[in-house]
Amino acid sequence: MKIYKVKSGILIESEDRFYLQNSDWDEFIDSDELFAKTSRLIAAATPLANGEDLIRNELLPPIGSQEIWASGVTYFNSKLAREQESKDAGGGDFYARVYVADRPELFFKSAGFRAVGSGGKVRIRRDSTWDVPEPELTLLISSGGKIVGFTIGNDMSSRSIEGQNPLYLPQAKSYDGSAAVGPCILVSEAPPARETEIEMIVRRNGETVFEGKTDLGQIRRDFDELASWLFREMSFPAGCFLMTGTGIIPSNDFTLRSGDEIRITIEPIGTLVNFVE
Repeated sequence: MKIYKVKSGILIESEDRFYLQNSDWDEFIDSDELFAKTSRLIAAATPLANGEDLIRNELLPPIGSQEIWASGVTYFNSKLAREQESKDAGGGDFYARVYVADRPELFFKSAGFRAVGSGGKVRIRRDSTWDVPEPELTLLISSGGKIVGFTIGNDMSSRSIEGQNPLYLPQAKSYDGSAAVGPCILVSEAPPARETEIEMIVRRNGETVFEGKTDLGQIRRDFDELASWLFREMSFPAGCFLMTGTGIIPSNDFTLRSGDEIRITIEPIGTLVNFVE
């Protein structure tokens, strides 16, 4: 099942049928039993005839008051890229250590009001010269610490700033329009299979300037492990989102430009589309 946030309410898609629920977003998605709850709801509901029109015309970012957090260096490719970008600053060894450490790297990414959804505009910092999108499977975690859904995340990153000094990570990662999530939340009793592919395409003036692909089998960390570390000493009254890291790293001579189109696909969730402001 998929849950979309639309202007008319909460739109649920199941087996090519759509159902509209008039509920508070935060209250609805913050449930340890979200799959069972949603299943019961649609079993007693009448399908809509215009669900696809609502997605096309009323789609909103699938987030309310939730915070977005992120996991770093969960893929080997990410480890190599971080080591390289930080070696001149003397911080490359830090990334090698965290890749094999028991404790993962977790950092705050965005408040909900700073994030954008599919079709929205992401931003690159004016004081950065090297900027990339990072495509990531993103977990929806309830206030009880249980993973209850999955979406697509775009973790916009200012690599020129992060590479100067690892302590600049918050500035490289957290700013207005630095995070995108969507287009929906996949509600499932089990996580996507490890064979699930993540694909990213960047288009500029109608032409593809970057294309990359990886799969969830390349992630070193277990999803439940990441969630448990995040919830060790913190509470999230409405739940939260956790990006799980990226395994697609553009080459060092690539940087985003204003007007670029970023397409991140993870089936069966769908495609998150963003444009660079």
